[in-house]
Amino acid sequence: MLEELIQYDTDVFLYLNNLGTDTWDGFWLFVTNKVSSIPLYIVLLLLAYKQVGLKKTLLILVSVGILIGATDQLANFFKYGVARLRPCHNPDIDGLVRLVKSSCGGKYGYFSAHAANSFAVAIFFGNLLKDKFKYIKYLLIVWAAFVAYSRIYIGVHYTLDVATGILIGAFMGFVFYKLMQLMANRLKL
Repeated sequence: MLEELIQYDTDVFLYLNNLGTDTWDGFWLFVTNKVSSIPLYIVLLLLAYKQVGLKKTLLILVSVGILIGATDQLANFFKYGVARLRPCHNPDIDGLVRLVKSSCGGKYGYFSAHAANSFAVAIFFGNLLKDKFKYIKYLLIVWAAFVAYSRIYIGVHYTLDVATGILIGAFMGFVFYKLMQLMANRLKL
């Protein structure tokens, strides 16, 4: 059963990864680059500041920092605990993976920290800003989905790596949003 799931995951990954073309490589490299998300993070913090003021925005900033750190470290724990090779390091599919960037990254890839972090931020801020900005949650989920898919496109994560990252990131984003709200209520912010 597990062997079949892994084979199916490999087949889906190879199909999606090989849909890529030189024309789109630059776009997906931009999407997957962590630095390209910084302007979005700044806009989200400014929107939060405008909606809730300075004190609660500082709490939000600390909460998101801890959220990303926790999600990232959980991904590292799983990567080394599960020790599933990234597709670009897997000798069984060597030559079949379309690796878009110059390096593959670390040896192991389960689960995708990029997918987890982007979905954690999307769910956190989507819940935070949903009352004032009706469609922001959906826009942030679309952005996070682009970031998650970019990991398959560039050849560094299997589909299950990305799917697991999405689920864990969404869960963590929701939990940290609730914890931040609880803390804000206790501090009367």
